[in-house]
Amino acid sequence: MSSANGKSVLMTSLVWAALLAGVVFFFLKHPFGHAPTPAGPPAPIAVGPPASAASAGSVPLHPADPPLAPMQLSSAQIQALGLTVGRAEYKQLSNDLRATGIVAIDDRLVSYAQVRFPGYIRKVFVDAPYQYVHKGDPLFTIYSPDLVATQQEYLIANNNQRALSSSTIRGVAAGARTLSGAAERRLQQWNISSDQIEALTRTGRVLEYLTIQSPASGYVTERVAYPNLYAEPGTRLYTIADLSRVWVNAQVFPPDVGFLKVGDTAQITVDTFPEKVFQGRIEQILPQVEPATRTVNVRLAVENADLLLKPGMFTNIDLKFSLGRRLVAPVSAVFHTGLRQVVFLSKGNGVIEPQDVELGPQVNDQVVILKGLSEHQSIVTSANFLIDSESQLQAASGGGALPLQASADGAGASHPAMQIDYSSTPDPPHAGVNRITVNLTGANSAAVSGAEVDITYFMPAMPSMGMAEMSASAKLAASQPGRYQGTVILSMGGTWQVTITAKQNGQVIATRKFSVNAKGGM
Repeated sequence: MSSANGKSVLMTSLVWAALLAGVVFFFLKHPFGHAPTPAGPPAPIAVGPPASAASAGSVPLHPADPPLAPMQLSSAQIQALGLTVGRAEYKQLSNDLRATGIVAIDDRLVSYAQVRFPGYIRKVFVDAPYQYVHKGDPLFTIYSPDLVATQQEYLIANNNQRALSSSTIRGVAAGARTLSGAAERRLQQWNISSDQIEALTRTGRVLEYLTIQSPASGYVTERVAYPNLYAEPGTRLYTIADLSRVWVNAQVFPPDVGFLKVGDTAQITVDTFPEKVFQGRIEQILPQVEPATRTVNVRLAVENADLLLKPGMFTNIDLKFSLGRRLVAPVSAVFHTGLRQVVFLSKGNGVIEPQDVELGPQVNDQVVILKGLSEHQSIVTSANFLIDSESQLQAASGGGALPLQASADGAGASHPAMQIDYSSTPDPPHAGVNRITVNLTGANSAAVSGAEVDITYFMPAMPSMGMAEMSASAKLAASQPGRYQGTVILSMGGTWQVTITAKQNGQVIATRKFSVNAKGGM
């Protein structure tokens, strides 16, 4: 190796060593995942999410719903919110369940035309499906060597019986009657009618082609009888369905099946006859969920004397059922927080208190209360979303009662001229460090000094996204007369509910509530 090449290799090694040392120094100075601490702004008084959740970089898998706190509203607030009050009460409930269904043949009204002996079909009288036949109508004729032989045996036995009926020899007449009876019973077992046997006896002539008659009245839904077809015993040559009564299979979702029972009535309509209402009755709730539709078939028996309902028709079904006497409340009184259902009790004098409840089925504009309420309790029936937000803010700020305020600008009732002005740097705030400035003025825009000013940012929980509630608060310090400043760190961007409270001598002199949209991601 030449000296020039050696110097080149040495210089390259020194450069790489210097770069490596710089990288190591940077990561020792600023550990991975932590940005450098900004210089200048004072440290915040309090930060939002718990340190464990922030350090993990995620929220709990099953975050709890935000806590709620009681509150007290002034008459002006009640009027501004449009708050209305109702009562929980017992009512006799009945409900309608809407479903769709399909008309089907009642299997108990299906008959089959068969032969009990082998033979060849000669002539067919009913030669098309969905022909209507009456019981006893001829369907086809058949020739059977076995049947012909049995008829001949019957005629011989019958003739012998007549010839030997006057015999004086013991047992001869009785034996002749036995042979004749055995041949007749064999014809009956082959489904030969008594009229046909009587004609055979009267004429003494063998019927080569026997006419097979319809066993029932109805529509021929299936036919496999054709001329010259060889038919064996057990072959279903005709399927005949009586449609004077049909089934309607209602498709009901599993959560609704528990309300139904055998004997409940239903009203059925079809688009073909919109003004016609058919009456049905639940006959059976089938113990199976259809895999394709995830519904349960509820079988209804429906009279169809006019034969207007056809198998395969789609129907609309209104199922009637009774729930008995139940405690109910207006649907509008229940606020769904995500994991809980809450109503707000009206205690009088503007006092509102949250109460967890357990709900049953909803019937029109009423919902059944299973737990959490008693009869005649007063409950808020409107503006629940706004009241829930105020209750969460009170719980987040540690307060037990909502400060009274006369207007949306946050002027306190005891100091109607008090004004709170808010600004942030940056504007609007963003995820991270924000410098907050609040100007507090009184009558004639005079600066108010010596106040204790607190600010709280609150974001409700979002269980559907797996996010717990978050809050960030700070106590602002006076920087000059009437001006109060401090620093708040927001953990993420989004809509935050802000509450600013000013106190003097322990008494609230002004409060303001509003929302801000912070920039930045999670």
